[in-house]
Amino acid sequence: MAHRIVKLPDVGEGVAEAEVVEWAVAPGDAVREDQMLGAVMTDKATVEIPSPADGRVVSLGAELGSTLAVGADFVVLDVGGAAVQESPAQPAPPEKATPPEAVRPAVKAPAEQQPQASVSTPPVIESAKQLPKTRVVEPQTADAANGARVLAAPAVRQRARALGIELGAVVGTGADGQIQHADLDAMLATGVRADSGEVVDVPLVGLRRQIAARMQKAKQTIPHFTYVEEVDVTELSRLREHLKSQAGDAGSAPTLLPFIIKAMAVALADFPQMNARFDDEAGMIRQFADIHIGLATQTPAGLMVPVIRNAGMCSIDVLSARIRELANAARDGKASRDDLVGSTITLSSLGALGGIVSTPVINHPEVAIIGVNKIVERPEFSNAMVSVRKIMNLSSSFDHRAVDGYEAAQFVQRIKTLLEYPATIFM
Repeated sequence: MAHRIVKLPDVGEGVAEAEVVEWAVAPGDAVREDQMLGAVMTDKATVEIPSPADGRVVSLGAELGSTLAVGADFVVLDVGGAAVQESPAQPAPPEKATPPEAVRPAVKAPAEQQPQASVSTPPVIESAKQLPKTRVVEPQTADAANGARVLAAPAVRQRARALGIELGAVVGTGADGQIQHADLDAMLATGVRADSGEVVDVPLVGLRRQIAARMQKAKQTIPHFTYVEEVDVTELSRLREHLKSQAGDAGSAPTLLPFIIKAMAVALADFPQMNARFDDEAGMIRQFADIHIGLATQTPAGLMVPVIRNAGMCSIDVLSARIRELANAARDGKASRDDLVGSTITLSSLGALGGIVSTPVINHPEVAIIGVNKIVERPEFSNAMVSVRKIMNLSSSFDHRAVDGYEAAQFVQRIKTLLEYPATIFM
């Protein structure tokens, strides 16, 4: 037999390491060329690593959730051939020490099969030019029960694991039988779940692990303070309803978010210190001329922050279309790495579940986040008259190292005025 060692390839410019978030094979499995071996995550982009040749899996290079350096052993394959082989690569420890906030128990991969040692030609090692091509795709996984191939996006697979649902038992309604979130919902409705006992341990892997690490770092390093102000959005709601009635497609009518983003961009021209990041190592505040607004989006895999670039230069229609495009990509697990990095300030909204008041956590290393709460109708008294007004709170958090309370209040008041008199947003 002869071994072929598949190295972790360069999965992105400037990326030195990646976390193993899925193994699609186990030691002893037969694989075909181009079949998915496993998936790794860099930042928040999931990358699939295919097999470079037909063969049989001898060993896996790391446990699920471990971090591998680019060029480290990913999988050892038996590709046939003469004589003996070297001992397969043992699970590689992370090349870099894991930050304290990211430490968590690892889930062990299937036990490796140790081949018998004998004398042979050296194993074939993938050179930089021979490394398999990587693809950011919706990978295929194998149903261990019957060997059938199951199509599911990484976010769907992660949610299925958390819910204890066997993907092989789910009927996919997507293209080519791909399993979607709606299919998991249908399975939940039938009550068919894996027998997981009374306690289900859900490991922090991939995106969920990154979210936990970033939230902990944000709260440990940033002295937060939150400022809450109510905004009368009655006139803005009327404008929205008018635009909705004029739109040929009701689904293309803008929500409140494009107007809030536009108002933020206008206000940032007067308060550039809010469009900034705090460099902890240099002890420096970096202000940005370009406004790239992150939109905190809840997905089945966890919180993602797709970025609307150059928001101040976009029209309401462009912002509306971009919000839909990015939110859908994030929820479907199709957002690219470029979609998820580079924000200079963040907008957080829970929609109808926004509550009355919230205390949003700043997206480290930014210095400000604007939180949108739900709209409620409330009677207001003016000139001895009573009218029903639509009121919404803005609950916003700031880094007190970079932003003084008075400046934060002025910034939020500026946004409030723009939203209460929406025509001024465009003047």
